[in-house]
Amino acid sequence: MEHQDCLLVGLGNPGEQYRHTRHNVGFQALEHFLDRFARGGCSEKWQAQYIALNLSGCRVHVVMPMTYMNLSGRAAAQFARFFKIPAERILVVHDDLDMHPGRIKLVKGGGSGGHNGIKSLVECLGAAEFYRLKIGIGRPGKGEVHPEFPVERYVLSEFSTVEKDIVNARFPAVGDGIRLFFEQGAERAMGALNILK
Repeated sequence: MEHQDCLLVGLGNPGEQYRHTRHNVGFQALEHFLDRFARGGCSEKWQAQYIALNLSGCRVHVVMPMTYMNLSGRAAAQFARFFKIPAERILVVHDDLDMHPGRIKLVKGGGSGGHNGIKSLVECLGAAEFYRLKIGIGRPGKGEVHPEFPVERYVLSEFSTVEKDIVNARFPAVGDGIRLFFEQGAERAMGALNILK
């Protein structure tokens, strides 16, 4: 992916009250990534926190939309249009209900799985064939979570102490995988990330 513009999008909700919630694990992962690989802080652009990085000649536009989750696609699509970035050069980092906390998986395309941020991205980009780096957050009825806990409340709840430790321990591997994706391509990143259980 050398010498071309690429887009890295983290999904979450703006505001301190959502900072540590399960639904914000995309933001959390990107913050860890930027702490390691970025120089300087983000600026505000098109309703998003934004910074550009150079990774092996690839210019990566890192975006965290400051709209709410169900409108995430608006900001991401503005960056994609302005920098003429096609779907196959977009990587979106987001939470996934169908994987246990801390499980990570890199895939290309697919449905939204009921995720409002992904729905918005597909709508606004007019394409579903972007890459998704999913980070598991579990779901009600699994582990110690009661099966009748409403999903919409569950995703806005915080991880337990044990879950938080598990998820935080994954962020270095997530950061390495993101870097690998942009420097050596999706297949190499999948090979490194998708073996982690």
